Amino acid sequence: MRIGLLTEGGYPFAAGESGLWCDRLVRGLAPHEFDLYALSRDAAQEAAGRVPLPPNVRGVHTAPLWTPEDDTRGPGRARGRGYGRRDRRRFEDAVRELAAGICAADAPEAGDEGTARPGAEGAERFAAGLYALAELARESAGLATALRSESVVRILEAACRAPGARRGLAAATVPDQLAFAEQLERALRPLSLGWYGEEDGPGGTAGGLGLVDLCHAASAGAAALPGLLAKRFFGTPLLVTEYGVQLRAHYLAATGAPLATPVRALLAAFHGRLAGEVYRQAALLTPGNAHARRWQEKCGADRSRLRTVHPGMDAERFAEVGEDEESGDPTTLAWIGRVEPAKDLVALLHAFAEVRRQQPDARLRIIAAPVHEAGAAAYLAHCRGLAEQLFPDEAAGAHAIGENPVSFEELGGPEAPSLEEAYAASAVVVLSSVVEGFPVGLVEAMFCARATVSTDVGAVVEVIGGTGLVVPPRNPKALADACLALLRDPDRRHRLGAAARARALELFTVEQNLAAFRGIYLELLSHSPVRRRTTSGVPFAHPAEAHVPGSWAHQPVTAAAGAGDPDA
Repeated sequence: MRIGLLTEGGYPFAAGESGLWCDRLVRGLAPHEFDLYALSRDAAQEAAGRVPLPPNVRGVHTAPLWTPEDDTRGPGRARGRGYGRRDRRRFEDAVRELAAGICAADAPEAGDEGTARPGAEGAERFAAGLYALAELARESAGLATALRSESVVRILEAACRAPGARRGLAAATVPDQLAFAEQLERALRPLSLGWYGEEDGPGGTAGGLGLVDLCHAASAGAAALPGLLAKRFFGTPLLVTEYGVQLRAHYLAATGAPLATPVRALLAAFHGRLAGEVYRQAALLTPGNAHARRWQEKCGADRSRLRTVHPGMDAERFAEVGEDEESGDPTTLAWIGRVEPAKDLVALLHAFAEVRRQQPDARLRIIAAPVHEAGAAAYLAHCRGLAEQLFPDEAAGAHAIGENPVSFEELGGPEAPSLEEAYAASAVVVLSSVVEGFPVGLVEAMFCARATVSTDVGAVVEVIGGTGLVVPPRNPKALADACLALLRDPDRRHRLGAAARARALELFTVEQNLAAFRGIYLELLSHSPVRRRTTSGVPFAHPAEAHVPGSWAHQPVTAAAGAGDPDA
């Protein structure tokens, strides 16, 4: 089978969020061939280079979303110089539909079990405009130039002030429309790429998306746009996997961006419409946890096409620690992760102050990944200062050197050379976050058979499943009580740690992840018509069912014709 793997800001670049699981997927499903289509987010990511690729990767197509306007459409494509009269009219009609869909306020309908879902009219107009622009970009260059034209600003202004527009958009000024038009051009840049051919490149290298059997997008944002077009142009099925919800990430990024309120509202509306269209068109959605699944359902995803596939993580590296029941200092709590305000280390330090009052020999190790961002460094400095105020250096006697019960260590440093050693030295692992997606650090602690105390955020409860203690976020007293309960009861710690390890080995290994996607690939292909014969030497790359014409695979199984029917 030939898979088009679509990413944004991740694989195959060395610096990216989705790089690890994508690399494991490609290597683990070696009998299949992969064509990579990657959108990069910034110059630093491209400068970091790419990870080594396995032999089953036929080729890599990359395109930047961060560069200035560039309407080149691939090798041999000329830069667009603007549209003629006919194409200009088509372009303006398409933008008018797109803008109307973006600006239209949602009219919630009663969905299944009373769930509120977005109204259909705005979504339909958005989709009509998006595909009309895609058809125009496929036929002639010039989309990027046109999207920054004065006519787009006039159309956006009219849409923002139209009856039924979203609240607050009428206040948008011309500079706001210009700023949004610039962001819109970047977001729609995949429409103009030369990725939509049906021929292989020179020497058998990767060709266009018209040759792949399945598109697999690593998120529902810009990465899935080429998959939407491949489905529309060639009928290629689209699979979307989200371990972190891209729409939520866009909402959070827009909140902190230096943009006017109407621009942020327009961007949020655009990304919401795009995510909704991706969810509607995908043959199958595979959220990584129930938290991501709830987001997808709220954006209009059909529950019958949702299938949770937990991320696969490397359990082997933690095997030695997990099998050693005697490891770990019985008085030590450990927090391990990336330093940022969402991790709420302030609440953790206040909770540990209560722990120390009741158990004076307790210690807290804060082991942080190397800090590179200025904001994270400032937050870490603030936490260090708070720890010095809460816990002045203590000495056992008059001639001893004082020591602080809270230590701040860097992962990879002399105190914590590796993750395995960091987990091995602790009795209880603590997660104090107020915002969390899929808690990777918690799963690592489970592989190490460590008892855990966590806040009830994101997918924490789904991951823990009763094998650890969970408390409300922003509640230092509850966090302290849970930590004390485990520090004082070694037998309970060991029971919970063993149960956590068993659960992690059952649900969160690379093997279960690969097995799930191997089955999903074959299932989706069996429901799709065959468009080419494989020459790769992979036996039965196309299931026999895929050669049967018609849409039989989507029909419910019924009784045989003629059974009890006198007219059959």
